[in-house]
Amino acid sequence: MARSELQGRRVEAMRAWTAFVEDGDEAEPLVRPEILSSWARSEAAISHDVTHAPLADEGETAALWRGSPLQTAVQRVEAELRRTAEDGDLVIAVTDAQTRILWTYGGRVMRRKAETVNFVAGGRWDDQSVGTNALDLANRLDRPAMVFSAEHYAPIVHNWVCWAAPVHDPVTGAQLGVLDLSTTWDRTHPIGLATARVMAALIETAMPHSAHHPGVVADETNDPGLVMTLLGTAETRLDGQRLLLNRRQTEVLALLAMHPEGLSLEQLHALVYGDQAVTFSTLKAEVSHLRSALGGQLSSRPYRLMMPVITDVEHVLGLLRRGHVRAAVEAYGGDLLPGTNSPALGELAEYVAVAVREALLADPEPDAVVRYSELAPYDAEVIEVCLASLAGRRHPAVPLLKGRLAVARS
Repeated sequence: MARSELQGRRVEAMRAWTAFVEDGDEAEPLVRPEILSSWARSEAAISHDVTHAPLADEGETAALWRGSPLQTAVQRVEAELRRTAEDGDLVIAVTDAQTRILWTYGGRVMRRKAETVNFVAGGRWDDQSVGTNALDLANRLDRPAMVFSAEHYAPIVHNWVCWAAPVHDPVTGAQLGVLDLSTTWDRTHPIGLATARVMAALIETAMPHSAHHPGVVADETNDPGLVMTLLGTAETRLDGQRLLLNRRQTEVLALLAMHPEGLSLEQLHALVYGDQAVTFSTLKAEVSHLRSALGGQLSSRPYRLMMPVITDVEHVLGLLRRGHVRAAVEAYGGDLLPGTNSPALGELAEYVAVAVREALLADPEPDAVVRYSELAPYDAEVIEVCLASLAGRRHPAVPLLKGRLAVARS
């Protein structure tokens, strides 16, 4: 593109950004809807004069990257990624599913620019941390995205153009993160978005055969071990194959998953049945069925699973411990085994539900509250706290939240 054309486009972007900052209503016809929505989310969370992206814990970021399927894939195609960055004087980044950068490589000029704004490993580039950008849009919308110059919310990257594309697990389809290409606005080229798509696809093809992150429960998986979905619905898979279990067997298996150290017959009976008049023989029969279904990988004295176990319960609680409230709500499918009469699982269900709710009350992220309101439509307090936190500011979630609140109060 001619520099004069790019300069004109940059002026238009700056005019729209200025209109939004000074009077949001004036910006609507000047900018793409996804940019305007992201600007509104950004404005509700941060000041536009932010100077750099916040950094996640260095050790936690390194641990998440080390040995992950994404790291394996990037290493396999790293020469191609580096060559692309050097040839185009780009900085390339790969993120996790929360838009935290896990790996970057940059050409000489862009590498220095990236470091000044924490476009580095550990940098949080969701729009509520650093404002509108292509990484967040591609991750949020699950499709390739471009953000040019002042379409970014934060002026610290108004001199940038970014193209990003989501990276998926080729086996399960789960979204693992995004690949981003960034350079200065005057180097914008029509092929930028296509290049991001190609680089993301290159990483996907380099994935190991089983490629979801540890702790993330997908619809299907070929990973060895047990994958249990317990929130909202119940499903158990062993080495990718769904197990046909009755309700009680699922409860027994869930309790064993929650107690990797093992349980005696008496302990397991108390956790499953409480004070119900159920014989030990009944429990032994359920365990015997499970042992057969698991190919013998359930030991006795104590009862203990002898294989890796992943549950969506631990995934949600782990996200909450790390402060990833939005991701936790997205992973929260609803109550744990609704209707269970196991006293231990009933207590755990209440613990998880309260933990999610209290996290939202402390950090009422609007999109997360909208998602939560779909699962708990009559919880008016969470919606009220979220609307109060917005304090009349524009946000695309506000009409949805007001509608939900009307239903909750009816």
